Amino acid sequence: MYKLVIALLLGSQIVVAQEFDKNISTARSSYASGNLQDSRFAMEQMLRDLDIAIGKEVLKLLPAKVGTLSVNDKEDNVTGTGGYVGLYVSRQYGADPKRGSIEIINNSPLISSINAILSMPVIGGMMRDENQKIIRVQGYKSILNKQVNTETGKTNYELQIPMNNTLLTLKMDDATETEMTNAANTIPLAKIVQIAQ
Repeated sequence: MYKLVIALLLGSQIVVAQEFDKNISTARSSYASGNLQDSRFAMEQMLRDLDIAIGKEVLKLLPAKVGTLSVNDKEDNVTGTGGYVGLYVSRQYGADPKRGSIEIINNSPLISSINAILSMPVIGGMMRDENQKIIRVQGYKSILNKQVNTETGKTNYELQIPMNNTLLTLKMDDATETEMTNAANTIPLAKIVQIAQ
C-alpha cells in the first residue's frame, strides 16, 4: 500500500512545495526504520499538500465573474485535510449587500444526503416545497434552494451540485433563478471533477 501511494504521488504532474518533498523523504525513512506512526503522519501531510496544490489548480478554472459579481481573489481559501474530507476550495464574489460564492468540497459528508434526495423521487416529492427544486446543470442533477427574506423582499439562492465524490455549492444574494442557472453554466464542472478526483 505504501509503495502504491508513494508511486501515485511521485507520478503526479502537479508541482508542489518543498514541504511535499520533505514529507516524502520523512515517510520513506520512517517506514524503513519501522516507525509506522511517523511514516503515516508524513504521508498525511503529503496528501494535505497535494490537496492544496489541486485546490490551487481548481481556483484557476473558476470564473472571474458570477453573474455581475466580480471575484474577490484576496478571499480565496484552499485547504486540504489529507484525510476523510480532503480538498476544500472557496471563492467569494461581489461585496455587501450583494455577494456570491463557490465552494468545492471533495468527499463532502453531504453528498450521500443530496444524492438520496436526487435519486429517490418518492422522498424528493414528499420533502419538496416551493423553495426547493431539482434542476440539471451541465448534465448534473442539482438542488436549487430559494430563500426569501421577508423583511427586505430579496431572494437568495443556493445551488448544490454533487459530482461523483465532489460537491460544488454556488450561492448568490439578491438574485433570480435565471441568474443562478446562467452563473452555474459558466463554471467548467467537468474539468473541476477531473482535477478534484
